[in-house]
Amino acid sequence: MTQHAPATAPATAHTPAHAARRQTPAHEQEIRAAAAHLGRRRFLTVTGAAAALAFATNLPGAGAAHAAEADARKISENPFTLGVASGDPLPGSVVLWTRLAPRPYEPGNGMPDARVTVRWEVAYDERFTRIAGKGSAYAHPEFNHSVHIEPTGLAPDRVYYYRFRAGSWISPVGRTRTAPARAARNSRLKLAAVSCQAYHDGYYTAYRHLAEEDLDVVFHLGDYLYEYPVSAVGGARNYTDRTLPALFNRETVTLEDYRLRYALYKSDPDLQAAHAAHPFIVTWDDHEVENNYASDISEDNLPPAEFLVRRAAAYRAYWENQPLRRPQLPKGSDARLYRRVHYGQLAQFDILDTRQYRSDQAYGDGWHAPGPESQDPGRTLTGAAQERWLIDGWRQSTARWNVVPQQVTFSERRNATGDAYQVSMDAWDGYTASRERVLAGAESAGVDNLVVLTGDVHVHYAFDIKKDFRDPGSRTAGVEFVTTSVASGKDGADKPANWATYMAANPHLKFYNGRRGYVTVTLGQDSARGDYRTVSAVTVPGAPVLTAASFVSEAGDPGLKPA
Repeated sequence: MTQHAPATAPATAHTPAHAARRQTPAHEQEIRAAAAHLGRRRFLTVTGAAAALAFATNLPGAGAAHAAEADARKISENPFTLGVASGDPLPGSVVLWTRLAPRPYEPGNGMPDARVTVRWEVAYDERFTRIAGKGSAYAHPEFNHSVHIEPTGLAPDRVYYYRFRAGSWISPVGRTRTAPARAARNSRLKLAAVSCQAYHDGYYTAYRHLAEEDLDVVFHLGDYLYEYPVSAVGGARNYTDRTLPALFNRETVTLEDYRLRYALYKSDPDLQAAHAAHPFIVTWDDHEVENNYASDISEDNLPPAEFLVRRAAAYRAYWENQPLRRPQLPKGSDARLYRRVHYGQLAQFDILDTRQYRSDQAYGDGWHAPGPESQDPGRTLTGAAQERWLIDGWRQSTARWNVVPQQVTFSERRNATGDAYQVSMDAWDGYTASRERVLAGAESAGVDNLVVLTGDVHVHYAFDIKKDFRDPGSRTAGVEFVTTSVASGKDGADKPANWATYMAANPHLKFYNGRRGYVTVTLGQDSARGDYRTVSAVTVPGAPVLTAASFVSEAGDPGLKPA
């Protein structure tokens, strides 16, 4: 659950509605059996987690080609129902993705238990008259017939088009773009940040508009998937022209559950359009596994051995369904998702993972007054290794802008004026020592132009990041652009009920809007500009998009000013 503070009372971490959705189906017994088979001590290793995942799913842990090869020419239905995607651009390469799924809403997706040859092409033009690269790869059943291609030898900072073939079937055409050369003196970069796309809360109208934007890259900041059940009518979408299978109307727990849920989400035409238009750089938050989990601690305090089997399944399905490189392939219940991407000399992106390594939420999660537990110096949101990696990367950075795409609200967010306020224990406010170490690291590294990109909260925020949030007059260390959700939270409102309270309680908060949409950020040599894009409704399709507000932070003089 995203942590909001209503106008009248703090939100709780767990709701009766969620408790009602919890089930104990037969497939949950598989997880318990896997955990019991290995035992806690053996499971809490990479090898043990991989073995448990294999035990629970009959999945070869290494993903090697154990199956026979099927003739792609015998595929009788369109296998490209989930579209195409690209991601993690480098100056000479970009990941190309697709997944074969002739019947995406059923287990196995209508594919044989055999590997299938998929051919790929990259071209300089949309009609594929000038080919820049081509080849073939296997779509393995061990990876749910997903394909991750990493072509090399491409030119930096250039638009390319790509497509796949399986037998006589040809995929939709995707458009992508490589990153500038590391030493390039590029003067402009336009990105978008998106987050939180609960299918059952509404249509992906924002993605249709995003597909039409002129962007270099899109950052997805988490909650690409939700584990909650989706009804036969698609929840708030309230379909009248289709009926979704009952297998979606349960919480995701097993590998098959997660794979099928990705198939449902990725079958959405607006999401497909956005992926086909732009390269994505992705990171996860909580709902890709389970609401508000922390490291190996589940929302419902399951034994860690049981929860890590579920986490391993969720991480595996995430990699299978995203344009990620081989280093991000999970090993059991662990995956190295934090990574660094350079866009010439203009920007360095340090993509964080604030779920896998964090300490448990203080005070049982939810909203609480800051206290000794949340302020404990030993608490961490990133884990020690990721924190060192981030600060060391800043020390070596020569980029004009140092941008941190991450999941949960970084700046302080009080829910009341005066001293009787509370803050979210799931956000950086619940890990204040961790935030202070990161800000001290940025200062010691000489980071002058810090930009944090955030998702999670289903609202637009614009923050000045203060060196000391207790002192409104303290130095501004950077700026934070928080994007609202694509669909989560349904239609929302321009001014939520707690709007006036939040604006008064947080003087460093410059903007707050509760509609759905996304943020675009344009980086130049002299400034960073954020444009907050919103749609008026997602419970019905087709709403127009508008710019609700725009802000600029000048290079060398951080702080948001209306554009």
